Amino acid sequence: MNTSLSSGVSGNALGGYLTLECARRKNGVSFISRQDFRVPIHIGKGHVDEGALVLNLSNPTAGFFDGDRVDLDITVTDGARLVLSTPAASRVYRTRSGKPAANFQKFTVGEEAFLEWIPEAFIPHADAAYEQTTRIHLAPSSSLLFFEWIAPGRVASGEAFAYQNLRWELDLRIGGNLIARERFNLKPGDHSLSGLKSAFPKAHYLSLYASGEMTQHWPADAIDQLNSATTLIGHGPLGDGVFVLRALCEDSRSTRRLLHDLRVLLYSAAKIAPPTLGRSIL
Repeated sequence: MNTSLSSGVSGNALGGYLTLECARRKNGVSFISRQDFRVPIHIGKGHVDEGALVLNLSNPTAGFFDGDRVDLDITVTDGARLVLSTPAASRVYRTRSGKPAANFQKFTVGEEAFLEWIPEAFIPHADAAYEQTTRIHLAPSSSLLFFEWIAPGRVASGEAFAYQNLRWELDLRIGGNLIARERFNLKPGDHSLSGLKSAFPKAHYLSLYASGEMTQHWPADAIDQLNSATTLIGHGPLGDGVFVLRALCEDSRSTRRLLHDLRVLLYSAAKIAPPTLGRSIL
């Protein structure tokens, strides 16, 4: 956490953070060994299911406004198992000053540890500006399921792809070696959205990185069978046991169905029962 950059309220902007560590007790139970957070982040009451600690992260404010910044620093120590979810969609609102809202998140997963990150949809409102930077550091024997879901906007309000700008950055490393690096900058009105709109005019985008025990028996054929008139999926290996999946879906309903089906498939292929999230993803 960088406290100089997440220093509470400044003018009309919020600077919040979450520092969270999940460890494993001698009896094998995962628990929160360290936590520190400030609005707009709140940790819900967790529960242990199927050997994993399940936590919901929520934003008690309306969402992100221009100039807001949140820093997440999540650590899963050796042998621990953590599932992080969000109970509601994340929203970013119109920028009044031209400044973007920003989210900087770092995930560190230790040896024989497991992390699942499965948030609800990210919904950019009209004229919103937002930047997200993600750094994932995995130990060679760790395991990961990392989902992301970007909606086109408030479709029911006629705001599909009406935001100003979305900038996404992600680096994934295993044992210090760079395995995946993605950078994209989405601006309505230029070529950056042509790929998203080519299949569906109001496409939802779903992304997944998986590694370790979740990819030892990658269910390629079963994933391919999830393609349909409303869902287009591409997937494959990146190296060092990491697989990536990208999907375009026609609407939120088809995206939600795909998210559910993928989670069931991957846990089943790994012969692990999926921990309950404390919320429905259907």
